[in-house]
Amino acid sequence: MRAVGMMSGTSLDGIDIALIETDGEEIRSFGPVASFSYDAFPAERALIFGAMEDAAGLTDRAARTGRLAAAEEAVTRLNRDALVAFLRDVDADVVGFHGQTVVHRPQIGLTVQIGEAASLARATGLPVVHDFRAADMAAGGQGAPLVPVYHRALARRLGRTGPLAVLNLGGVANITYIGPDEELIACDVGPANALLDDFVLSRTGRPFDGDGRLAGAGQADETVLARLLAHPYFEAPPPKSLDRNAFRFWVAEKAGLDALSTEDGAALLTAFTAAGVARILPHLPARPESWIVAGGGARNPAMVERLKRVLAPARVETAEDVGWAGDHLEAQAFAFLAVRSLKGLPLSFPGTTGVRAPVSGGIVARP
Repeated sequence: MRAVGMMSGTSLDGIDIALIETDGEEIRSFGPVASFSYDAFPAERALIFGAMEDAAGLTDRAARTGRLAAAEEAVTRLNRDALVAFLRDVDADVVGFHGQTVVHRPQIGLTVQIGEAASLARATGLPVVHDFRAADMAAGGQGAPLVPVYHRALARRLGRTGPLAVLNLGGVANITYIGPDEELIACDVGPANALLDDFVLSRTGRPFDGDGRLAGAGQADETVLARLLAHPYFEAPPPKSLDRNAFRFWVAEKAGLDALSTEDGAALLTAFTAAGVARILPHLPARPESWIVAGGGARNPAMVERLKRVLAPARVETAEDVGWAGDHLEAQAFAFLAVRSLKGLPLSFPGTTGVRAPVSGGIVARP
């Protein structure tokens, strides 16, 4: 099937769209990709960030209190327009629409992604698979991460032996460990771009540390870093998952960012992300021989260099280094998951989300 996937992460860079051809088991071919930046929609971006704040106290995933209703309308419109534009040049059989996560609290079994899939289905005439996470959480899982089964399909194409890890640096950092026997272990490992981006925005007005220039010019205080790494999350074994803002108050209490220069603050948060990744190593069956880094953090040379230091002697490469579309892996993944959903194949597994048994998921909105 020719499947389109759509993803907007918690960093709110924009909407990524990708086409793949797949049977839900193997990747037959890769099609076009596109990104629709939120830079042209600052009001909508601010509204969605506000909705994330309002969602912090949610207990009902159907509620649309505060700014959530308006944000859902904006997310629907932006995704619908992006999808219609993308489909002008490609043919597809199905769409996988992740929606915009505004809160993810697995400890109370709550995950909320906003965006009306039915509107996308009506606009395109295609079935749109959405709400991928709820079935896993209802079956006792963490609801995240869901991309590992796609990482495994990608890794097969590399033909490597030995343990391999795929690290996605989005709003949070998550890992897929793929063993020599294709065993999957996955979890969120700690903070990533969310803390750093929010700090840089507050200091400079820019949405992220471009090319890692700020962090590269600063110095991470190792004593403060050790305090940050004392967070109990790092001691917990997988499966485990995080909300975008899970470390916000911890960092505010322990890091003393207000007393640091912009450069030193960026260096500290960059080092914190890398060190948090390394803290997953004792929880894995074996140390990965190679790491493939994707997501926005892979474009940050200061972040990648720090990862190379803490993960040595393993080889650390970016997704582009191995021929993957690093900025669009998650969009491709939700195309892959849409096909698996239609076929009733599992999306999550005990080793990836902690669900009791492999479970499928997703709901289909039809035109």
